[in-house]
Amino acid sequence: MRAWTKTITALVVAAAAVVMFRALFFAIYTVGGTGLEPALLPGDRVLVNRWSYGLRAGGGDGLFGYGRFLADSVRRGDIVAFDSPEAEGGGVFVCRCAALPGDTVSTPSGPAVVPGRQATCAPEDYYWMAALGKNDTTDSRVFGPVAESRIIGRVCLIVYSHDDSLPFYIGYRRGRTLLLPD
Repeated sequence: MRAWTKTITALVVAAAAVVMFRALFFAIYTVGGTGLEPALLPGDRVLVNRWSYGLRAGGGDGLFGYGRFLADSVRRGDIVAFDSPEAEGGGVFVCRCAALPGDTVSTPSGPAVVPGRQATCAPEDYYWMAALGKNDTTDSRVFGPVAESRIIGRVCLIVYSHDDSLPFYIGYRRGRTLLLPD
C-alpha cells in the first residue's frame, strides 16, 4: 500500500471517529444569550454530555417511537441543553431546570402545572426551564414546558470562553476555560 493511501485512510478513520464521538457522546454549543449570567456568559463554548440522561433514540411517530437507552432523570437545578421549540426558530437553548414533572410553578399570569405522567396530563414528561437573567430572556415563561424528548443533555464544562464582540486575539476570557458551570 502506498504512503498516500495510508494517510488518506487514517484521515478518513479519524474524521469518522470524531463525527461518531460527537453524535453519540458529547457536543459543543455556543451560549448566545445572557439568560444564565453569571454562570454562563455569551460566547462560552459548553460541552454537553449526551449520555447524562440516556441516549436519545427514535423520533416519536416512527416505527419504534421515542425512547432513551440507560435513561436517567433530569434533576432540578441542572443546566440543560435542549432543542428549542419550533416557535422560537430552531437551534439549541441552554437553561436551568427549575421544575420537574408534576411541580407547580408560579408565573405572573398565575400558577402553571408542569405536566407529568398522570392521567389528566400529556403522555410525555415535561420540564420547566428557567433563565436567571432579567433582561430579554427566553425560557419556559415564553415557550412553556419543554418535552423530555427535546432534551439533548446536561452542560458539564465550559470548554472555551470568548467575548464575540471583540476580535479573536483580544476577547479570550482566560479564567473561564475548563470551568465547571454553577
